[in-house]
Amino acid sequence: MTTPAPATCTSDTTIKKTGGPASCNNDECASNPCGAGQTCKDPNQSPSSTGDYTCTCSNGVVATGGAATCTNDECTSSPCGTGQTCKDANTAANSLKDYTCTCTSDTTVKKTGGPASCNNDECASNPCGAGQTCKDPNQSPSSTGDYTCTCSNGVVATGGSATCTKDECTSSPCGSGQTCKDANTAANSLHDFTCTCDSDTTITKTDGPATCAKDECASSPCGNGQTCKDPNQSPSSTGDYTCTCSNGVVATGGAATCTNDECTSSPCGSGQTCKDANTAANSLHDFTCTCDSDTTITKTDGPATCSKNECDKNPCATGQTCNDPTPIPSKTGDYTCTCSNGVVATGGSATCTNDECTSNPCGTGQTCKDANTAANSLNDY
Repeated sequence: MTTPAPATCTSDTTIKKTGGPASCNNDECASNPCGAGQTCKDPNQSPSSTGDYTCTCSNGVVATGGAATCTNDECTSSPCGTGQTCKDANTAANSLKDYTCTCTSDTTVKKTGGPASCNNDECASNPCGAGQTCKDPNQSPSSTGDYTCTCSNGVVATGGSATCTKDECTSSPCGSGQTCKDANTAANSLHDFTCTCDSDTTITKTDGPATCAKDECASSPCGNGQTCKDPNQSPSSTGDYTCTCSNGVVATGGAATCTNDECTSSPCGSGQTCKDANTAANSLHDFTCTCDSDTTITKTDGPATCSKNECDKNPCATGQTCNDPTPIPSKTGDYTCTCSNGVVATGGSATCTNDECTSNPCGTGQTCKDANTAANSLNDY
């Protein structure tokens, strides 16, 4: 008996069967390999083609050679970590990195596709200075600038490095001519610096410049037009300021008398005119007295001799009256001497009596008698 030839699939000549029909088709979807609700499709049902079927979800997710994962809740793997809540807005398997992490401590702090930054310890960047302690009481990302820096001496600053020490003398509060010392340079110890005068170390003041200088000229003690100078402005030195006039007159401890008209005291007296050529206070004894009766007669630093009474020397004889009608130095010899009997002589002593018998007018053998010997009684012997 002759053996019949094997049956060969026309779709795949490698598939043959002897003694019956060959299995030319192999629909892998026949066994329902996809999950419920998925559509299976085998594009090549040749028995030699396996694993090429597809499973398609209703949301379009497709898998080849096996059931598709139609949903994928990314929060299942706890990607946010502790202290955060995870929510996947779209659990479709092909929707990835759309989950949201929300901080339980501050629900306003969120992040999509990864853990949120729920903690923000501002001290992590070492914002305080060396030797200071940093503390962030609220490490929520929305709370910033509330960290504190504490110095070893207790000085505290918020939101920045603390100034642990503060030497108040650094700003030179005392000014020039004074020495500053800050007894306590802790930043919270203020207004305790001391200013000491260099010129007098017994003069000090706390929390401000000491009064090292007392310029007595500040009160303008000198008169107008005078220059004031205080050579020693120590508070303990008083009354040593000087007032200097424009003409050089100087006074100490008070206003200077810049002018002094010596004629004010009427040194010439009556009948004379006084003139002070230089009224500067330091120009003395230079006034001039001029006679009113004779302006050619003058004298400096005292009354002029305006009258010259010739009778002052008693030129008349005893018992005679002297009279100088013009007692000025330029008029001489006009004085008169008057006898008690009325006889008058000018420029010299008068002859008050005249005994006419003296000249022996009667001659010899006669006796002469003058009844009135008055000089102006003549021819009566």
